[in-house]
Amino acid sequence: MIKQLMIGMFLCLCCLTKIRAQQLFIPNGKISFEKKVNVQRSMEGWDIPDEAKEKMQKYNLSTWELFFNSSISSYKQQKKETENTDNMFGFNMQNNNELYADYAASRRILKKNFFNDTYLLNDSIPKVNWKIMHDVREIAGYECRKAIGRINDTVYVVAFYTDEILLRGGPEGFSGLPGMILGLAIPRYNTTWFATKVEAFSIADTDLKPPSAKKTDTDRELKKIMEIYSRFDGNQKQKPEEIRKQIYGFLL
Repeated sequence: MIKQLMIGMFLCLCCLTKIRAQQLFIPNGKISFEKKVNVQRSMEGWDIPDEAKEKMQKYNLSTWELFFNSSISSYKQQKKETENTDNMFGFNMQNNNELYADYAASRRILKKNFFNDTYLLNDSIPKVNWKIMHDVREIAGYECRKAIGRINDTVYVVAFYTDEILLRGGPEGFSGLPGMILGLAIPRYNTTWFATKVEAFSIADTDLKPPSAKKTDTDRELKKIMEIYSRFDGNQKQKPEEIRKQIYGFLL
């Protein structure tokens, strides 16, 4: 009798463990991220009048949403229900760029606005060489492990990821860690991204639909973008490959 009771308890424990494991790992859902840019620090060295600096908001905050399933993600800024107040010197700071990533195919589609025209940029998913650290912190209710990576040769990135979300993705197209990135910081760019909410649910096809635009990165259009970009950037001596890296970069 005791033996049968112990067997029954063992089976119940196994069943509970299996149910917990099924609840623990999230195959699809939505993650809300708060993107925070230190505007004042980003503009250090700019020739801006003191009066304008005093009126300038220290931080520019925006909310981004990452929809995902086991192999695809769609990342874009959340539309505000009220009138947009993110303005700097009269310019609207609302970002309409999007990122669609197919990790099974290792391809991504960037929807970016260049000089009042919206383009679709097709590219392979860029890789980041990560070094996983021992530090951990809790983000949006998930225990996340720290990792340090580098982009553009000299720009360091600090990330925190959880293996409780199966897709190996993250905000702004960062990926390559053993789980989902819920926290990200790039000190060089004075910018951070941190998840504020994780929702697990079935994803509608419309939420994971590739973005659309009238113009794509054909050879002719890409050449035009690169020419205008180099003039706007003020460095016309840059090599075409360096300009292309900036156009197809990580940040939206």
